[in-house]
Amino acid sequence: MNWIPCKFLAMGSLNVEKRWVLPLIMSSFMCIFLLATFFNMGLISSLHSINAIFSRIPSRLPANQTAPEYAEAKILHFPSPTTLQIPCFAYLVSGSKGDLEKLWRTLRALYHPMNQYVVHLDLESQVEERMELASRVEKDPMFSKVGNVHMTTKANMVTYTGPTMVANTLHACAILLKKSKDWDWFINLSASDYPLVTQDDLMSIFSGLDRNLNFIEHTSNLGWKEDKRAMPLMVDPGLYSTKKSNIFWVSPRRALPTAFKLFTGSAWMVLSRPFVEYLIWGWDNLPRTLLMYYSNFVSSPEGYFHTVICNAPEFAKTAANHDLHYISWDNPPRQHPLTLTINDMDNMIESGAAFARKFKLDDPALDRIDKELLTRKNGSFTPGSWCTGKPSCSEIKNFTKLRPGPGAERLRKLIDRVVSAAKHGQNQCT
Repeated sequence: MNWIPCKFLAMGSLNVEKRWVLPLIMSSFMCIFLLATFFNMGLISSLHSINAIFSRIPSRLPANQTAPEYAEAKILHFPSPTTLQIPCFAYLVSGSKGDLEKLWRTLRALYHPMNQYVVHLDLESQVEERMELASRVEKDPMFSKVGNVHMTTKANMVTYTGPTMVANTLHACAILLKKSKDWDWFINLSASDYPLVTQDDLMSIFSGLDRNLNFIEHTSNLGWKEDKRAMPLMVDPGLYSTKKSNIFWVSPRRALPTAFKLFTGSAWMVLSRPFVEYLIWGWDNLPRTLLMYYSNFVSSPEGYFHTVICNAPEFAKTAANHDLHYISWDNPPRQHPLTLTINDMDNMIESGAAFARKFKLDDPALDRIDKELLTRKNGSFTPGSWCTGKPSCSEIKNFTKLRPGPGAERLRKLIDRVVSAAKHGQNQCT
């Protein structure tokens, strides 16, 4: 039977014999249906094209606008540093009950308009504290203008010795990846940390580095941790309770794993964006598998990231064995480091480190760091090439240039030593 065009089927003759009337009507309806379907498919395709066009139009939401509950709904638009060749950083600054003022001071000392920041006060902090922090972020003229400071308003419960701290860090990483595609390294700090160099110092030194490098202090020599941390099983109540309480132990103990090698080290890190993406996306499932393993591991922040990077061949070679912190420990080390004071200033400076911890609220050492290392005055932002105006750093001047100071040279010496060791495979994932 020869194919007949639909337009001819639809044009029946008035003299058609009766036996062809029903087939003619059915064919006509079929042609109309096919034409309508074809039209609709084109319409749908057009709509997709139109939606794609609109999706490229920047949002008109004002900076720092949030949904009623979640800061993660915030939308940011800011010049891309990738075309400027200036490395940028994504910070998590976290605290707990009573840490509002410490966190706020650290945030302002770290601030640069090209960076991204997530601030978090955990669920143990008072609601009033979290509301006050949210209010300060929202009302600060610079933060509001730039829109690069984001508060996790839906607070997480965080137990330092449990996996909830790892979960909080990964949460911040996910937020920062969503907020901007233009940062190069992720840095996690607590409210008790403080910078020893300016952001111009940090950016100038990191501008000459391979952006795949990860600064993460690590070792496979577990020592006493093998018996006290790797083999016992524990449960972190922060995974299911709204009230903070200590971890508790369960039995039986477990053997050391054979599918991967355990590593341990500092909980404070400078991680490359490619590695952070791997942690969040986990395309070969290793990050997820190890996350489940470390959910029953004491002080998992001191092992999870280290074990992931050193068991992933493509990232193991990027691990530089230093956390860029100055930290003072008892001998032998205890659970927490010593609190730094003004008596530690010389050692902090000589270390060349970018950050130090831990400090008490408004310790005189912080005032001296502000004055001698950061040239920061009266609670303002740390000066750099990016800022001008009165009061100090109240206006953005030129964020595409850097003005490194003496801190850059101190940091350069440390970085050169650490990176050189990594290039020669010294103390790297062994």
